[in-house]
Amino acid sequence: MDLYKVLGVNSQASSTEIKAAYRKLVKQHHPDAGGNKESILSINAAWEILRDKDLRKAYDLKNIDSHDLAMEAKERGFRNAQASAAANQAKVKANASGHELTEWLKDVYIPIDRLLGQIINPFPAELKALSADPYDDTLMEAFCTYLEASQKKLAKIENIYRSKTTPEFAKGFSLSLYHCLSQVQDACNEIERYTMGYVDSYLHDGSEMLREAKRRRSLLKQERLRINV
Repeated sequence: MDLYKVLGVNSQASSTEIKAAYRKLVKQHHPDAGGNKESILSINAAWEILRDKDLRKAYDLKNIDSHDLAMEAKERGFRNAQASAAANQAKVKANASGHELTEWLKDVYIPIDRLLGQIINPFPAELKALSADPYDDTLMEAFCTYLEASQKKLAKIENIYRSKTTPEFAKGFSLSLYHCLSQVQDACNEIERYTMGYVDSYLHDGSEMLREAKRRRSLLKQERLRINV
């Protein structure tokens, strides 16, 4: 069977001419348009071989008969379909993972970051107010009120952190977030010890921990831009 004759083109026809001929014949011979099954099968078989540069070259050189070439064309078509299905599946999975990450950032990271900021950012002003006279009951009471509110926020942060499973892609980011949280917890505990005994080392250590937590929070903001793609 001459595949070129099946498509009504000569052996020097370009890929564009072969494609145009195939489309024209499909319209004429497709069973839905009144054609017969045998004709459309021959047309499709010719197209599968002549559309492929390597298969066409093999056919022209008569290295493989048309039947073997048709089988090879079908096999390639099957492999291409498999590859296409795998790519689509990967795309769907990536979209699902992206949605999962977006939801985790919205429901976990963002509220935690906001609460951490409400603890870390006011600390310098609170400490400055207390340093006017640490032994003044009114000043100490105001400072302790800040600490109590901070502890409540930390408890809320813990609940938010455990409320949702971390997406696989954000595991490292989530761990860094927890380290920042732990740093703030340790800092508040140290500072609270200071309020109960006026031991300056507790205040110093707690202040340094909060300073480090602030640095970590800043790094997390930068890292979030990288993972939120």
